[in-house]
Amino acid sequence: MGRNLQNAERLRPIDLARGHGLSTQAVRNYEEAGILPPADRTPHGYRVYTPLHAGALRAFLALVPGHGHAVATSIMRAVNRDAVDEALRTVDESHARLLDDRRTLEAVERALGDLTPTTAASGPGPAASGTGGRFIGPLAGELGIRPATLRKWERAGLVSPRRDPVTGYRVYAEADVRDARLAHQLRRGGYLLEQIAPIVAQVRSAGGPEPLAAALHDWHGRLSARGRALLTGAAELEAYLRARG
Repeated sequence: MGRNLQNAERLRPIDLARGHGLSTQAVRNYEEAGILPPADRTPHGYRVYTPLHAGALRAFLALVPGHGHAVATSIMRAVNRDAVDEALRTVDESHARLLDDRRTLEAVERALGDLTPTTAASGPGPAASGTGGRFIGPLAGELGIRPATLRKWERAGLVSPRRDPVTGYRVYAEADVRDARLAHQLRRGGYLLEQIAPIVAQVRSAGGPEPLAAALHDWHGRLSARGRALLTGAAELEAYLRARG
């Protein structure tokens, strides 16, 4: 940085902060966190930034909406220590998570297609009161969650397993399995238990799939916004990488 300072435009912390609605302290904090490359100092100890620092700040702020603050910080730190492959791997991981979330959304939409008025109204009916059903351990294993999570969902009203009259174990009928799968998929989509409960209740009461359809529409919008944010972040990161040479 020092050898290029005389040939570069000199910027103060306020010059970087002003265009992004930041405080000068925030800019200094970003430098200390490794988000910006180290700044040169004047003989009096004042930081001197350059257009390269401005590019780093633009890249970081563009990365945050798609990747989140912590991941965006990791990307910029890796770039600034010349670990570009590590930074790009982190970018790839965010894209992979987005793809996984899109597949989850598709799975929920397929589940919605299976929620006919008959199955939506079934609830804990004959299948739950008969001998069929699954115990909590196997169902939790199938979903990739802990049994404690299913018990938490039960307390929240998302599933309503019956109790085996002999052992006292929870037994999940097909309707409970469906509700658990639906809850699991929506949780992966970022929905809170209190947001999922009315959807599951509506499905159970055969009130139609409209609440779930509205939730899916919102989910589509959020995934699309995240995808575009990833593209914007990638463009600014590429510009910063080019500026670094």
